[in-house]
Amino acid sequence: MTEPSYLAAVQESYDAVAADYAELVKSPGELDPLSRAMLAAFAEVVRVADRGPVAGLGCGPGKVTAHLAHLGVSAFGVDLSPKMIELARRAHPSLRFEVGSMTSLAIQDNELGGILAYYSTHHTPPESLPRVFAEFHRTLAPGGHLMVAGWVGDNARLRPTQAYGGHPVSYESHLLPADRIVALLGQAGLVITARLLEEPAEGAKRAIATFLARKPE
Repeated sequence: MTEPSYLAAVQESYDAVAADYAELVKSPGELDPLSRAMLAAFAEVVRVADRGPVAGLGCGPGKVTAHLAHLGVSAFGVDLSPKMIELARRAHPSLRFEVGSMTSLAIQDNELGGILAYYSTHHTPPESLPRVFAEFHRTLAPGGHLMVAGWVGDNARLRPTQAYGGHPVSYESHLLPADRIVALLGQAGLVITARLLEEPAEGAKRAIATFLARKPE
């Protein structure tokens, strides 16, 4: 299947910002209490279900994947950016990291006990999200769990020209309403089990939503 054209911009942009991104983005232990709690809840859910390993999709430099491993989860990371994967392997040599796209995962059907998409789906145009969520459904084992977290909005389309240390970027961000994401996950055959909507913090412009879902057995 032909890969969508937007992926080239995402890959090139994150290759460009990788080193500064790794320095500037907080580690999970530095996140706010609700974010840490949702990650801990997801880790516990997938440990108890015990349906297979967890893939961190769009793992970046591997901080959140390493955090899941610290919480007792068998986790590995996948990212579109080779530079990000290089940094992840260097920082966490005991863990597995692979270059790949969530639009076409090199993962077998029903292989995963869990998927974590942590601030990694917002660069996907709305028309391509069904393909991504179908891949989540395909690769999750029956009874496997999914966590999607990221910014939401009123169908905003952002086109930044610089990011993470002032490096030029060419990706776009798509901030969809939380209810639309829920509907798309449901259309992919995934059942929502919990959702958390955080209003923008003081001085921030974006709301954050976290969704937990599972693949029916």
